[in-house]
Amino acid sequence: MNLSRRKAIAYGTGILGTGSLVAWLEKSTAAANTPEPQLIAADPHALKSNLTPEQALKKLIEGNQRFVENKKINPDQDSIRVKEIAQGQAPFAAILGCADSRVPSEIIFDQGLGDIFNVRIAGNIAMIEDVASEEYAIGVLGAPLLMVLGHERCGAVAAAIKGGNLPGVIESLVYAIQPAVTSTEGLPGDRLTNAIKANVKLQVGRLLTSTVISDAVKEGKLKVVGAYYDLDTGKVTLV
Repeated sequence: MNLSRRKAIAYGTGILGTGSLVAWLEKSTAAANTPEPQLIAADPHALKSNLTPEQALKKLIEGNQRFVENKKINPDQDSIRVKEIAQGQAPFAAILGCADSRVPSEIIFDQGLGDIFNVRIAGNIAMIEDVASEEYAIGVLGAPLLMVLGHERCGAVAAAIKGGNLPGVIESLVYAIQPAVTSTEGLPGDRLTNAIKANVKLQVGRLLTSTVISDAVKEGKLKVVGAYYDLDTGKVTLV
């Protein structure tokens, strides 16, 4: 397959980490003779979450348990909350999740407006823009938790396993997921489930190549986890 320049850049960064993105940005910047790009200034209205990374994870898991048990409290979903966050946001969690319509984070974790900074892309893959978006959530908004959320019977991972020609630029997703598929070949158990969970771990590793994210982890300000959503039960488990 022949990748376009943009797809090649995106795929290469997904494999090599944000160091590749930085190099690419610096090269482009020098060519344009403009100042080196800096992290966008913090939102002056963002108060930052007052939860620790462990408390943030506990809040998500407890919300999912309410969802599974059909005991949702639907927090932060009224007009009062709309006004509270109109001038700024301070999400307690950032999630890199799949674009699949069956896995909306606020619903499955029983949260509301302003609680979760969502980045959704088919296959929950960490491409250039996705890493940058999560860097914003961590480095600017101060979210103490970052989760990569995969899910049962993921179509993007299934496509990577099946292979073959795909329409449009869908193949770029397959390229980003392929290392996870390869790493699970020959393992016992369901091949698709194994690959989905391996892909979650792969994307966690890619996010951690970001110095914005890894430094926050080293400083104890951030916890990065991978998780798996069961479409049949609605339950989220860590992987």
